[in-house]
Amino acid sequence: MAVEKGLFQAPKGVDEEDTEQLEIEIVNPDMVTLDDGSMEITIVPDAEGAGTGAFDENLAENMKDDELSAVADELLGNIDSDLESRKEWADTFVRGLDVLGFKYEERTEPWEGACGVYSNVLAEAAIRFQAETMSETFPAQGPVKTKILGEETREKLEASNRVKADMNYELTENMVEYRSEHERLLYNLGLAGSGFKKVYYDPNMGRQVAVFVPAEDVIVPYGASHIETAERVTHVMRKTKNELKKLQASGFYVDVDLGEPQAYHSDIEERKAEEGGYSLTNDNRYSIYEVHADIIIDGVDDSDEGIAKPYIISIERGSYRVLAIRRNWNPDDALMLKRQHFVHYVYTPGFGFYGLGLIHIIGGYAKAGTSIIRQLVDAGTLANLPGGLKSRGLRIKGDDTPIEPGSFRDVDVPSGSIRDNIMPLPYKEPSQVLLALLKDITNEGRRLGAVSDMNISDMSANAPVGTTLALLERTLKPMAAVQARVHYAMKQEFKMLKILMAEYAPAEYAYVPTRGDVSARQSDYMMIDVIPVSDPNSSTMAQRVVQYQAVLQMSQTAPQIYDLPQLHRQMIEVLGVKNAEKLVPTKDDLKPVDPVSENMAVLQGKPMKAFIYQDHDAHISTHMMFMQDPVIAQMIGQNPQAKQIMAGIQAHIAEHLGYKYRKDIEAKLGVELPLPNENLPEEIEVNLSRVVADAAKQLTQQNIQQAAQQQAQQKAQDPVVQMQQAEIQIKAQEVQRKAEKDKADIALQQAEQERKTRKDESDVILETARLQRDS
Repeated sequence: MAVEKGLFQAPKGVDEEDTEQLEIEIVNPDMVTLDDGSMEITIVPDAEGAGTGAFDENLAENMKDDELSAVADELLGNIDSDLESRKEWADTFVRGLDVLGFKYEERTEPWEGACGVYSNVLAEAAIRFQAETMSETFPAQGPVKTKILGEETREKLEASNRVKADMNYELTENMVEYRSEHERLLYNLGLAGSGFKKVYYDPNMGRQVAVFVPAEDVIVPYGASHIETAERVTHVMRKTKNELKKLQASGFYVDVDLGEPQAYHSDIEERKAEEGGYSLTNDNRYSIYEVHADIIIDGVDDSDEGIAKPYIISIERGSYRVLAIRRNWNPDDALMLKRQHFVHYVYTPGFGFYGLGLIHIIGGYAKAGTSIIRQLVDAGTLANLPGGLKSRGLRIKGDDTPIEPGSFRDVDVPSGSIRDNIMPLPYKEPSQVLLALLKDITNEGRRLGAVSDMNISDMSANAPVGTTLALLERTLKPMAAVQARVHYAMKQEFKMLKILMAEYAPAEYAYVPTRGDVSARQSDYMMIDVIPVSDPNSSTMAQRVVQYQAVLQMSQTAPQIYDLPQLHRQMIEVLGVKNAEKLVPTKDDLKPVDPVSENMAVLQGKPMKAFIYQDHDAHISTHMMFMQDPVIAQMIGQNPQAKQIMAGIQAHIAEHLGYKYRKDIEAKLGVELPLPNENLPEEIEVNLSRVVADAAKQLTQQNIQQAAQQQAQQKAQDPVVQMQQAEIQIKAQEVQRKAEKDKADIALQQAEQERKTRKDESDVILETARLQRDS
């Protein structure tokens, strides 16, 4: 640690030239504090202890040999116990491979060339399961569809389309091995009952991979309930010398001398090789145990009070050398939860961790069928080319080989006729009882293997769709359950792939390509969930078609309550017809257009859709003028689809009217309402309803006033009303004139009365004055 020269004077006793740079060596510090009050330096050790380096480092590089040996001994002992715990399942699987029948058996017993064919019930069930499941889970357009998390917005819809296109492109084009790996998984899954996919990021390829791992190469304690909660998962890998040297040179494995490879193969692998017609003797590869386990590693976990953590430990089986130990949790995960790299596919759950496959379910029927087929063929061979006894003196010139058709042999007969010197053994024709038993065993095996064909020849052509659907469901129910389990496992696999793709996806779009779509970015993956395109409720196309036929029959009784275009669109998509959106366009496919284009669309019988942000007053006005146009009205009246055209445009106007009313309510409230059909909490919905009710009342009163004013204005423009208003005005003027005249007359009368009163008063005064003067 270096401390640069300070701004203040050096302490006494320290030369100035010595203060240029002070080297302070701190051994295993927890905290270093300068107590002069000017500075405090705190050194916090790494989360895993001092000197452990990067989080994803190979811990085996810094561990002692005895510590690594202790880890290897403990894990190898546990792995042997895990192998022993699944021995019964493995033995059954190995015995079942004997009757798979992909290799013809050259038999020498009971005679050379005896029948060596196998019953095909097991192979048929496995191949059919693979074919049906492959078509359901991996269609041509890609195996992934998306689901929006939370509220559906335009931004999320666009992100959903980008994620769907991005993942389907990766799985169908970029990850070239994915389809073949998935096919291998499904075939092995049907036979063994369990199959695994390992999902990880491959730095050599620069992308994510999802490879198939056979059940025999994944060793899990048989009592584990789930691979996510298993205390230990061991992947048996095989690496050539060159591959191992590359990994050691890159630092992924410890660079130690492992000697020559020692071949190791399980019973299942050997039997698979025998069935496939190849040999394992030339397999010059190292066997690597990659163990995903919760363990305590001495020297690393000493300070954690005996709490095991998830690690990935790689051990070379031949030399028992530990090649790598790495942490198996996310650096920012305070709980240190194990990162998952394996997906477990299960055909039928069994008593332990591993599933039960067709070998376990119908392997006995295949073995019995094989035995009966061989008996029948051998019986036919003996009946057609029988053997027997002949007298010692009887000689056939040539040899004792069977006589070919159309050929004759010379015979030396010692005495009597040929018949007296030859006695054929009484071989019988193939037994009809055995043939009937073979049919029963085969049918029962096919039924258990869910590959039996439905007998529809006895059904009436006019049988209700519901009856057909019930028979289909009863026949396909077992396979539907298997398909549902495959659907669930694929969902987990896609989630792992989504995490890896999001981690290495661009944070922002660097540019807009001139061709093709913009690839998904990290934020797009955060808003979207990915699920398989397969339908766990309908395992086959036939079942889905019958379901839609049932709905179509129901829609005929009440077509007004069904969205028939959407129903027909989904039916076409189920049938696998391309460009269904062009054959039956629906409102969900539409984009915003101007009102004139909408008027053109309604004349052609095409759907129309209003959008919440449009100018609804302008659209309504344009559509109303369109309907009132006499030329348009005349042409529509001559159209046989006139009722449908008028109903379509009126329904579209009503859609705009609804959005306009919503906009007016928002204007009264002063805030935007939640999106239509959005799920709201009960309390918010109740409070919002009360506020909206007040706003609706105010809007209604405002509209009533506006309507009254418009009505008054319209009446004012009527000629009759204008004449009536003129007459009323004249009458009012006449009344006013008469009132003014009466008022003037009254004023004159009052003035005359006042004059007379003043005159009388004057007369009285004058008379009084005259009388006073005379007196």
